[in-house]
Amino acid sequence: MTTEQVEERVRETLRAVDLDRVRAPGDLVDRVVRRRGRRRFAQAAGSTVAVAAITAGAVLGLGGGAADQDRPARPAASPQGWKPWNTAAKGVAERGCLVDGAALYCAGTRYDAAKFDARTGERQWTVKVVREGSYGNDHPFAVRDGVVYAYQNHTARNQPNGDYAGGTDLVAVKAATGKVLWKVELASDNRDAQSALLIDGAVLANTPNDRTLSALDPRTGSTKWRHTWKKGIWCERAVLSGVPYLACRREINQPRTTDVFRLDPSTGKAEQITGVLGGQSIMGTTKDRLVLAAKKAPADKKVRLTLVSGSGQGVERRLPLQGAQADLDVIGDLVISVNWRGEARAYSLRTDKTLWTRPVGVPMPDGESVTGIASPVVSEKRGVVFFLGPTGDLSGLDLRTGRQVWRHHVDFSGKGKPLNFGMPPQLLQYDDVLIARNGNTMISLLPRITG
Repeated sequence: MTTEQVEERVRETLRAVDLDRVRAPGDLVDRVVRRRGRRRFAQAAGSTVAVAAITAGAVLGLGGGAADQDRPARPAASPQGWKPWNTAAKGVAERGCLVDGAALYCAGTRYDAAKFDARTGERQWTVKVVREGSYGNDHPFAVRDGVVYAYQNHTARNQPNGDYAGGTDLVAVKAATGKVLWKVELASDNRDAQSALLIDGAVLANTPNDRTLSALDPRTGSTKWRHTWKKGIWCERAVLSGVPYLACRREINQPRTTDVFRLDPSTGKAEQITGVLGGQSIMGTTKDRLVLAAKKAPADKKVRLTLVSGSGQGVERRLPLQGAQADLDVIGDLVISVNWRGEARAYSLRTDKTLWTRPVGVPMPDGESVTGIASPVVSEKRGVVFFLGPTGDLSGLDLRTGRQVWRHHVDFSGKGKPLNFGMPPQLLQYDDVLIARNGNTMISLLPRITG
């Protein structure tokens, strides 16, 4: 799909979609495209997968771990060697970060990867961008066996006609030193959550074309096997316990079914495990199940979800929504949502019940904002879900009751105004420590929660 086609499909989607009145500003696409050019928009928005995600759920995100709601909150404990820190190095973190143990891996407009010590904030190494940096949310996405996986422009050269479209490489970087181990060019400039995934013994990447997935050797980047689907079909992907799954449907407005396949991680052999009615998109995983969401009609008050196990068993859920949603995330067995009125809700995928609805505890940006709030993080040990607003306000709600048990404010030097146009802030967790990021500013703090 060309950048122009991506742009037009996203325009059509943003004009048509209504997830309980979730609508983007009418000139959102034009504003973003004008800011950094068509290629940068393609990287920030993705293409077919991003359009499918907007159509099916607009802002559903993924989180890891299951919340133990019967565990009482406990006092915070500082990790060994940690001390409060903050940094504002330009070009290092605007594209977001990933926490892995005591390491923090980020990307910005000047560096495609940068490693920080999460205990002290000290920068340890960097990998420079090729030609120009992205403004998308395309930071390093995974770490395994001492290797960091990130994205980088494929080339610094102009095309023969003088235009620049650098393409995108999947890059493997040695976590200890920052040395680039190998690169593989992806099919497009998509740098979203489905462009590359870790599976057992390989990295599953969208290469060499849009309808092919290749299992790459994590040591060399060489191809171990490939899986391809037919023209006119689109397959989304997710991983359960190291095994890749696909949800495939016809590329039409109202497909009759969505077929779910399991791929053998060693050979790529595909096995259909089930089919679900209508067009449904993979929104992520919860424990050992895929979470699929159907497109929501404007008059619907609930979103139809289908939970599919690795064996193909499906369970339907009806996710209630009240008002336009600013954020909606699957975290363990919970769906945590926040609407633009500032109401947070916890819904259980296990029981199909709303556990609580409470004020989120941070000032909300305007409903027409393209900045939004950070996706929440859950502390299972402490039984708290944490939220971060774009002006630096933080809030902690009790997972069992929704009662606010903590609040705080950090200074992003925005003078009370949201930063990083078009990109929400980010909240990360290192043991009991929180790292709040907005633009290139990162602040590490330890929440003190009592009662």
